[in-house]
Amino acid sequence: MKLEKITEPSETRQRRTYDDACAAAHALDLVGERWALLVMRELMMGPKRFSDLRASLPGISANVLTQRLEGLETAGVLTKRKLPPPASAQVYELTPWGYESEPIFQALGRWAARSPSHDPTLPFSAASLLLSLRTMLDPIRAADIDARIGLILGEETFVGHLAGGEIEIARADPAGADVIFEGEPRVIAGAIYGGQPLDVLETANVLRVSGDREFAERFVTLFPLPPKAGT
Repeated sequence: MKLEKITEPSETRQRRTYDDACAAAHALDLVGERWALLVMRELMMGPKRFSDLRASLPGISANVLTQRLEGLETAGVLTKRKLPPPASAQVYELTPWGYESEPIFQALGRWAARSPSHDPTLPFSAASLLLSLRTMLDPIRAADIDARIGLILGEETFVGHLAGGEIEIARADPAGADVIFEGEPRVIAGAIYGGQPLDVLETANVLRVSGDREFAERFVTLFPLPPKAGT
């Protein structure tokens, strides 16, 4: 009996659509594959290399990440380009249309934060923290503030400008900011959303706060979580 070589079709070819004219259904056709939205989340703060994406999504395999990047590029959600020398590395970044998806993440974040089963102790990336700040900021509590907040998250540095009840965040050198927080995203999230005192985290040597201490203590109170569903 002669053996036949069987070639499995790629996941991209196997993808099925909902065959539904509803725009929401089409959105799921575009970004509904497992990990797709999280890849987009990680690119929301700017371009990243393949290795950086894998590091920020510890549960994804290289093969699946490649498939998601290819699918999102085909859909027009992201693009890839090569950085100029001396870096000369290939990075992936959202297209202008891809960046328009941020309100989707904000709506999902507000809604899912009300889930009684949400576990805030799970891994938390820098992009997750920064998007959560733009999502959960209470504009009334922050209405009278005009300040710059530095964030040192591992090897990534960002500066947030808080003014007019809104916060804009971009990659930048935090030197000169009114206050600078340095630590893992999960630790800073614990101070902001978990109510963990700054001095306790500093004593445990997992957080460093420099600059205006009074403002630092106020800043972590500007992001109240919504009540849990059913309460």
